[in-house]
Amino acid sequence: MNRVLLTGAAGKVGTVLRGYLRNRFSSLILTDIAVVGDVADGEEFQQCDLRDLDAVVTLMAGVDAVIHLGASLSVNDWTEIRDNNIDATWNVYEAARLAGTARIVFASSNHAIGMHERGKGLDLDAPLRPDSLYGLAKAFGENLARYYWDKYGIESACLRIGSHQGEPTNERALCTWLSDDDLGQLVLRCLTVPFLGWTPIYGVSDNDRTWWDNSKAGYVGYRPKDNAETFAEAVMAAAPPVDPQDPAFRYQGGVRSAQDYVGPEGGPLSRKKPG
Repeated sequence: MNRVLLTGAAGKVGTVLRGYLRNRFSSLILTDIAVVGDVADGEEFQQCDLRDLDAVVTLMAGVDAVIHLGASLSVNDWTEIRDNNIDATWNVYEAARLAGTARIVFASSNHAIGMHERGKGLDLDAPLRPDSLYGLAKAFGENLARYYWDKYGIESACLRIGSHQGEPTNERALCTWLSDDDLGQLVLRCLTVPFLGWTPIYGVSDNDRTWWDNSKAGYVGYRPKDNAETFAEAVMAAAPPVDPQDPAFRYQGGVRSAQDYVGPEGGPLSRKKPG
């Protein structure tokens, strides 16, 4: 594998990944709608708006694999989500098909499964249950990736990234934390494993409290090393009291699950008609 494209390279995850990917391939192409500064040896930057299919087709020429991070983090703005997370992701996959690009590592999210209740163990066959328009778009991306594998043979890993941060900062993150080193290892394994096919993978470190099981993607060879339990005593000492009925605590997506939450118990079908 020679030429690897990293979309969303100006973002937090992209900035971290550059350090793990640089000089691993003959060329690491960085792209974002924003300018990426401090381009290092082994990197090149090409500015691109992923909403523009023609521009993405030009960008994809000669690319062997893509790490697709580019997205809006909006929770509930449909137009922004549609343009940046749905249309742009389709543009990436369609341009890859036209260019003969073999593999895509798609940054999905734990918010694609965020309406599962906390404490419920999930393997990779768990049904998608998005907790927000953002999570809905990530679920679309996973299905899009499956479609392009089934129809066109483009391999994809759909990384359901948990809480990527320097260290876990709250009780939920003790279950969902993903360290920088484990993120770097995960992406590199997805790029270099001889056969990838199509698979979701939970982007999570080796946390004692995790709800997620990656064993069905064991062939990828991802072996996380870090554990949020290292930080548990300090996190729990600072944790405020919680209401167990609060959707932000009941569901795996946390605050995104609680956004605009009404729920089946308060939805239209639960309201009896007068008379």
